Amino acid sequence: MDKSKQTFDQAELELLKEGLKRSYKERFEMATRLYKIQQTMSRASISHITFINK
Repeated sequence: MDKSKQTFDQAELELLKEGLKRSYKERFEMATRLYKIQQTMSRASISHITFINK
């Protein structure tokens, strides 16, 4: 468990370091993309229609 926690923390730090290397424009574009996805998912509804009608 400790080893998996350590690797997770290390991977998280690597992602943060990689994020800091990006320009403000790249950060803005990524945030905009995530916001649009979040808006789409909040309006989505799940409906189930059976494929075979009996």
